Amino acid sequence: MIVEERTYHVYTGKLPELVKLYASEGIEVQQEILGNLVGAYTTDIGELSCYVSLWAYDDFAQREQRRAMLAADPRWQAFLPRIAPLIHTQRNRILVPTPFSPAR
Repeated sequence: MIVEERTYHVYTGKLPELVKLYASEGIEVQQEILGNLVGAYTTDIGELSCYVSLWAYDDFAQREQRRAMLAADPRWQAFLPRIAPLIHTQRNRILVPTPFSPAR
């Protein structure tokens, strides 16, 4: 199993709007296609104005397949232009569990 951490740094003051759009339009499509949402978070201390989502996959091949399906989905394609003006930067990381991780 791997976990993808996707962090979006949002323009100051725009985080509530981004979260609202994800809640009303984006997360349902993502969950349907990507599958295993570990969690979605906003930051309160440290680097502020961030939306972080964690997605679990069996392996990198499954991640590639599901991300391609999401990118091709017309609902997702219609959603992206609505959030793009709110996002300043994006960072993705693939997290690999240690042998003693409970999520393994």
